[in-house]
Amino acid sequence: MRFGEKAERGFSDAEMKGRQDRLRALLAQKAIDAAVLTSYHNICYFSGFLYCRFGRRYAFLLTENDAATVTAGIDAGQPWRRSFGDNLTYTDWRRDNFGHALQTRLGHPRRVGVEMDELSLQGLDVLRDAFPDAEFVDISADTMWMRTIKSAEEIALIREGARIADLGGEACRAAVAVGVGEHEVALASTGAMVREIAKSFPHAELMDTWTWFQSGINTDGAHNPVTSRRLEVGDILSLNCFPMIFGYYTALERTLFLGEPSAAHLKVWQLNVAVHRRGLELIRPGARCRDIAAELNEIYAEAGMLGYRSFGYGHSFGVLSHYYGREAGVELREDVDTVLKPGMAVSMEPMLSIPDGMPGAGGYREHDILVVTEDQAENITRFLFGPEHNILPA
Repeated sequence: MRFGEKAERGFSDAEMKGRQDRLRALLAQKAIDAAVLTSYHNICYFSGFLYCRFGRRYAFLLTENDAATVTAGIDAGQPWRRSFGDNLTYTDWRRDNFGHALQTRLGHPRRVGVEMDELSLQGLDVLRDAFPDAEFVDISADTMWMRTIKSAEEIALIREGARIADLGGEACRAAVAVGVGEHEVALASTGAMVREIAKSFPHAELMDTWTWFQSGINTDGAHNPVTSRRLEVGDILSLNCFPMIFGYYTALERTLFLGEPSAAHLKVWQLNVAVHRRGLELIRPGARCRDIAAELNEIYAEAGMLGYRSFGYGHSFGVLSHYYGREAGVELREDVDTVLKPGMAVSMEPMLSIPDGMPGAGGYREHDILVVTEDQAENITRFLFGPEHNILPA
């Protein structure tokens, strides 16, 4: 379904060809005949097309001489317009048409590279039925490591995402007032970001940008959905802005208060800010993820608060989202040995979650994005943090 013209993409032809060529080199190294990638993140990374699954199957196929997305007929010509490379559309009038489409394109490969971390048992059965004589080789970790080092074009896009997240944060601040629902604040933020993406990237699809704005007890979890709770004087607030551009995720997260915080709240907030500041200093080329986590743990432990830390201290950026994808090899956690390298983009985002009923109850988190360079790390988040900036008048 080659309808219309190829769309303007987020990255140059040279950038996309380079990604596919690196994948071809991996296949040659492992004596793999073809890759069948099925995840949101890898299909988007290697083709530029971000699919909407809705119960159907999608793939990106790569061989020595060929590259194509395989997509459902319901999407018509959009996948072809958005794919760097060819596209093959299958109808869903028969259950095995997806497998038939793979066979049509690939023939009879002996070794097939797949993503075992993403494939369901049923999905693997579909591939086995399509290629009964093939050996399936897991390349999910290999492709993940490819994605962890960002190109200059990727870093430029991530910078724009950070800038737009800051604008979403300002819209959040402006919408906060006693009696306003969380949902109204979130809508103001999301609207501001979508409008800026449309202005800055007029050729982009506008999808998946969102805001989690939480208040009171709803701040205790980092991923708690927005509710219609009305803001009250003294509330702890969590601002979480997530612009999505060409499948690339960026984020801004801040703790705020509506009116003066209690002494107990202020003490916890200041501790978390101190951890955040130290964490920003520790992100450097050559630093090991687990060592950063260990040093920051010590600050919490000395204050008797380590038990209230709720997740790792940061993660990689790129093609990822709250419902797909992650570059798990670059997370600032105690069990990750990865050494930070130039070209990586990572967050610093410490969080404390104090249970309801305790002094200082609520969730506290700050989040900045840093780009690792040859000799340092550049913080590309500009929205200010801490009590001196984020106590809002009631």
